[in-house]
Amino acid sequence: MTNRKRLLIAKSVTAAGWALLENRPDIETVTYDSAMPEDAYRALIPGAHGIALYTRPFGPGELALADAMTVIGRVGVGYDLVDVPGCTARGILLMTTGTANSVSVAEHALSLMFDLARRTAEFDAIVRQGDWSQRLVSPPLDLYGRTLLVVGFGRIGSRIAARCRALEMTVLVSDPYVDAARIRDAGCEPVSLAAGLARADVVTVHCPRNAETTAMIGAAQLARLKSGAFVINTARGGIVDEAALHAALVSGHLGGAGLDVFVDEPVPADHPLLDLPNVVVAPHMAGNTAEALDRMSRTAIANILSVFDGAPNRDNVINKEVLG
Repeated sequence: MTNRKRLLIAKSVTAAGWALLENRPDIETVTYDSAMPEDAYRALIPGAHGIALYTRPFGPGELALADAMTVIGRVGVGYDLVDVPGCTARGILLMTTGTANSVSVAEHALSLMFDLARRTAEFDAIVRQGDWSQRLVSPPLDLYGRTLLVVGFGRIGSRIAARCRALEMTVLVSDPYVDAARIRDAGCEPVSLAAGLARADVVTVHCPRNAETTAMIGAAQLARLKSGAFVINTARGGIVDEAALHAALVSGHLGGAGLDVFVDEPVPADHPLLDLPNVVVAPHMAGNTAEALDRMSRTAIANILSVFDGAPNRDNVINKEVLG
């Protein structure tokens, strides 16, 4: 068949995504491993019309080789490793998977709150060590009645807000790009970041990392939090300044932190935050439940096919200016 489209597909794409390609003889698929050497990965790019991108970057170096590329379909929602202006300049659509993992990330953020408040890791250790005499030394806490600050009220932030309202928490929202009326309609209170931090028992971050949000929560912002407050970050590493967070935890000002993301990933084993007993960590897995991986795989492939078929799914396009 002539005019076949060549599609690069990350090995992590599940059967749910591959199923959409079963009756597509017009598409040639090439699987790549996200852990493969950079030169081998880049060697696949020339002549490819699309890529289902998981954790590999697609920056200026990759774009320089993308002589036939029309669409980059992220198997996920973040795109900080993609050169968006470069894609736009070349007329390459960048697409994400919308709400495919929003529920999963919201659930994970909530689980980190519970882990910290109910001292899950500490109590697990007490039972395994047979030292029950320590169980009342530092009692767990309720989330009920606490005040939560949600930073970013998009697909994930709005979902964690709803779940925490069901726990009878007071939910504050800081997002300058969302209309205050929409926040109020969701039963939450719109606030500035500074005002929200001063009132929060828990702060959870759900905004993209960019020039505006990098180190947005640093030493000065953490100092505004109540003594004993918890900080949750399931968004991107670097939005919360790691050195400042470490200092606030060591000083005793903060009660704990739940982190799914770090500036450097995989996080170095000697990272100072990993030495602290009141820090709960995960390897950037908040949005990667079995169900979410299926939803993201299916949506990523559907996005790419929509472009190949001449009818792009506009809702999932990041650089809509390419559409004209």
